[in-house]
Amino acid sequence: MRTLLFALLPASAITAQAQTSVAADALQRLQPEIVQWRRDIHEHPELGTHEVRTAKLVADQLRALGLQPKTGIAQTGVTAILKGGKPGPRIAIRADMDALPVTEQTGLPFASKVTGEYRGQPVGVMHACGHDAHVAMLLGVASALVAMKDQLPGEVMFVFQPAEEGPPNAGEEFGAALMLKQGIFADFKPQAVFGLHVWAGLPVGKVGTRSGAVMASADEWTLTVHGKQTHGSRPWDGVDPITLGAQILLGTQSIIARQVNIAATPVVLTAGQFQSGVRFNIIPDEAKLVGTLRTFDPAVRQDVIDRFHRTAQDFAHAGGGTAELQVVNNAPATINDPALAQRGRASLESALGAGNVVEMPLVTVAEDFSQYATAAPTFFFFVGSTSLGTDPATAPINHSPQFLLDEQSLQVGSKAMLQVALDYLSSP
Repeated sequence: MRTLLFALLPASAITAQAQTSVAADALQRLQPEIVQWRRDIHEHPELGTHEVRTAKLVADQLRALGLQPKTGIAQTGVTAILKGGKPGPRIAIRADMDALPVTEQTGLPFASKVTGEYRGQPVGVMHACGHDAHVAMLLGVASALVAMKDQLPGEVMFVFQPAEEGPPNAGEEFGAALMLKQGIFADFKPQAVFGLHVWAGLPVGKVGTRSGAVMASADEWTLTVHGKQTHGSRPWDGVDPITLGAQILLGTQSIIARQVNIAATPVVLTAGQFQSGVRFNIIPDEAKLVGTLRTFDPAVRQDVIDRFHRTAQDFAHAGGGTAELQVVNNAPATINDPALAQRGRASLESALGAGNVVEMPLVTVAEDFSQYATAAPTFFFFVGSTSLGTDPATAPINHSPQFLLDEQSLQVGSKAMLQVALDYLSSP
């Protein structure tokens, strides 16, 4: 039957199918090694811009494949280019390498026991977001493509990126933006850039994507409220920045609830830190709040920031103090190019079956993969990582100390990315 089917196909389709088969077979044989890479990286996590061991592992594996990796990009990033034996387009495939300041609570035999320092605080270090899986999968895809190098049309850049989770210190250049600034595409200009992310919100075996906006932009904001220090028993002699900070924070929620059309586009404004004072009976002279703003539309983002400025200044002025707001954009919204998304979805369905490809809702987490859209059209998809039998709605989500990745997702994700890459490279 297979011979008959090949006889009915045009020569170009037979060639493409044969190429895919060679790469897919190579990838299947690599699965145990992909699992071992993932476990090794998981047990030895490194925070952003400190991925020294991970970068060495990546570079060593790429050299073993006969590639010539470039290292030290954006401090610890690694790239390598595979030139196929046939003419074709240029693409880039990206994986992020950094871990999070999270103390692992999974109980895995290869669980992280690593500790470190993050913004002056001692922390545990864990691959709580699945970047260990991303690195392992991209190494697998690279190996599979090298296996069919002579028949491969086009060229592929493999991008192993540091510091996706953000800069060591607020406001610093980092990750994708810094790799681009340092010229990773100066001599290699891709026609498309592809990325993926394991996702606890989907069961293993499923992948999810959508056209257009996929993930939110991420702004890190810092609000500094200045008051006047006084004794806690005599608040009228000073200006209480804690009360002012609380009033401003509550006022920002009115911005979202009453001033923004959230039926048109979601907006999230959250405070994650509120720091002030050193003693129970002293009203301090300053309070600092730090948080995040998530939006999907640049115009809405700017409107909310402007309203935040006015709200902060008005509340502070009413109470006799002052307020300063600083907003730093860590990542713009991740947007799948519509034409590329259509092609990418077809590839995912070809690799996994149409029933295993789902339409994702808007996701309010952010990804600095969005930075690559300044260089070429991008396509990004999610790979389910929660074991069958566990409800993804209640499973520990990415960034949780209990985040537990089903390693079957490594096979699913690498197979899906391989198909996406091969289909694009083989298309006229």
